[in-house]
Amino acid sequence: MNTADTSNPLLCDVRTSLCGMPDTARPTSLKNIAAQNTPIRILYFTDPICSSCWGIEPQLRRLELEYGDQFDIEYRMGGLLPDWSYNSGGISKPSDVAGHWDEVSHHYDMPIDGDVWLEDPLSSSYPPSIAFKAAQMQDEKLARKFLRRIREMVFLEKRNITKWEYLAAAATQVGLDAVRLKTDFEGAAQRAFQDDLTLSRSLGVRGFPTLFFSDTSGNRLTQYGAPPYAQFEQKLLTLAPETTKNAFETAPEALFAHYPTLTAKEFSVLSGKPRAEAERVLDALVEQKKLKKVVTKNGAMWVWEQVTAK
Repeated sequence: MNTADTSNPLLCDVRTSLCGMPDTARPTSLKNIAAQNTPIRILYFTDPICSSCWGIEPQLRRLELEYGDQFDIEYRMGGLLPDWSYNSGGISKPSDVAGHWDEVSHHYDMPIDGDVWLEDPLSSSYPPSIAFKAAQMQDEKLARKFLRRIREMVFLEKRNITKWEYLAAAATQVGLDAVRLKTDFEGAAQRAFQDDLTLSRSLGVRGFPTLFFSDTSGNRLTQYGAPPYAQFEQKLLTLAPETTKNAFETAPEALFAHYPTLTAKEFSVLSGKPRAEAERVLDALVEQKKLKKVVTKNGAMWVWEQVTAK
């Protein structure tokens, strides 16, 4: 992969695990953000089509299971792809992204099919970002499920998630009101998205994923990119050393009850099983008719529809 020029936001540098590069300046302030109800708050700047953000799903899911009662996480949209009015890093048109996404998929061991950029390319990441803000106006937990679902659509199913038909379908699938989503998408969510972009600029965010960990005293640590799980855990424990880790059930039924879709990498990280063994377990459950396997050219995702997600 050519990593010499990462000024193009769609070039995710595997050395830094960032889509785009962070500004060298320190974030200036985290004031005027929602009140903190737990020892730690995580402010997460992301984008629906950020492949490195897809790459940290296993780490974030494990952090939630082990320490979810000790932190609040606030999702903010970063605006990764405004449009195609630029040419940098060897990428000037959608088709240039296809091969890059395939390479990123192998690097993170998370299924991504870059052919969406050849078959039905996205013109911008703004519409799905605004749709997420609209989802947040209904229900924060459902909004996160909505974000997960539209990511599955674009990364695995090669769906152009700028199209309303896919956004509406994802909303309905996770339990949101698609009619209200459309109303908010065309109104208040536009302003909420601009607020996110303004906050992102004020904090010096230049790459995704960017996560700010802060405690109630205003101490702050910043995590860029997609490092191993231990680095996420270390940030939290540095700010809240008294925090205790929660044990959680690692049987497939229990994990799929929390997360109705899992990749092999995610199941491996959550269950503690080696990667190859994790995939064998998942495939055995497919043979038992307990799981459905969604296959792409760069990996798969497993769906357990027999359990009710929490």
